[in-house]
Amino acid sequence: MTWVVPAACLAALAVTTPALATAGRADPVSTPVGGELLGRKGLVVPGGVKAPPKTGAASFLVAEAETGNVLAAKNAHGRFLPASTLKALTAITLIPKLDPGLKVKPSANAVNQEGSAVGLSTKTSYKVEDLFRALMMSSGNDAAMALAETNGGLATTLRDMNAVARRLQAYDTVAKTPSGLDKPGQSSSAYDLALIAREGLKNPDFRRYISTKTARFPAPKKWYEIANHNKLLWRYKGMIGVKNGWTSKAQGSFVGAATRNGKTIIVTIMRHDGYFWDEVADLLDWGFAVSGKAAPVGRLVDPLPDQPAASPFPQSSASSSAQPVAPVAQAPLRDSAAGSGGPDARLVGGVVIGGGLLFGMVWLLYGMRRRRRSGSRL
Repeated sequence: MTWVVPAACLAALAVTTPALATAGRADPVSTPVGGELLGRKGLVVPGGVKAPPKTGAASFLVAEAETGNVLAAKNAHGRFLPASTLKALTAITLIPKLDPGLKVKPSANAVNQEGSAVGLSTKTSYKVEDLFRALMMSSGNDAAMALAETNGGLATTLRDMNAVARRLQAYDTVAKTPSGLDKPGQSSSAYDLALIAREGLKNPDFRRYISTKTARFPAPKKWYEIANHNKLLWRYKGMIGVKNGWTSKAQGSFVGAATRNGKTIIVTIMRHDGYFWDEVADLLDWGFAVSGKAAPVGRLVDPLPDQPAASPFPQSSASSSAQPVAPVAQAPLRDSAAGSGGPDARLVGGVVIGGGLLFGMVWLLYGMRRRRRSGSRL
């Protein structure tokens, strides 16, 4: 079903959408992030403009990077296996944490990762920036694991990735691997991948890695040339890049961005069973054509405020009285790709029940004390 929304309704939605998205996520199931229309599985397009070109993808989204306006979507919050598009989340998580000049000698575990690889060797040391190029250009699963191990290990990196996803309000996303290799419970959505790409575009290093067409890569004896897997970098005017992915279970997926005349359009597709490059180019063309001419059908929400990080240095006595803030990474993860994708209700429920239990115990003790006092007067 196609939902063509009248302009008057879209104008009202443009006003109410931010409130829906930033109301504390108290009800993530009934209030889709970005607006009510984005919770629908059918095609949602604004009235007064031509429909977007057809695509074989089960889910897609077209949005403006600058404003966050979603111009069209189909099953925007549908959860699917992300394949290597998840590497965009790995990159935005680890780029701020790792020194690009740090030299890393990968482990045998990293070198022997299955699937696409850049060809790391345990005999060679690589700069972190080389590994990021391998991650985003060659889609190296070996590079993904080497970066995760450099960040303190796989478990630490997955906690960090899921914490970043929640800060972005990408509640459909659950990372179980740093590479995007299929794993039960791992998921993302067209909407979430657009949030992740939009965040990445703010980082100059991320933009540099995703837009590089070819680069020299270290080898045990000399070097060899690697090329970016994003075909549109060579074929589409203004293409910035981001990431494509494919596995037999996930099928084809892509999230990318292009800039023309000062506007940047983001396109995401998920679960495409064939050759999708021409369709992505057509969706980008459509996005540029209708940008600014139609009210949005939804919005890419802004990230939540950063949680204060624990300092690696001893605190002075002047700051020791500050109340600690629980880091987002400690929140339990949703394990099922079929779930609502919101914050784990057990965490919220635990806080509410715990507070009520404490209040009840205090009230009970107060009552018992009053009974004892009143009994002594008889």
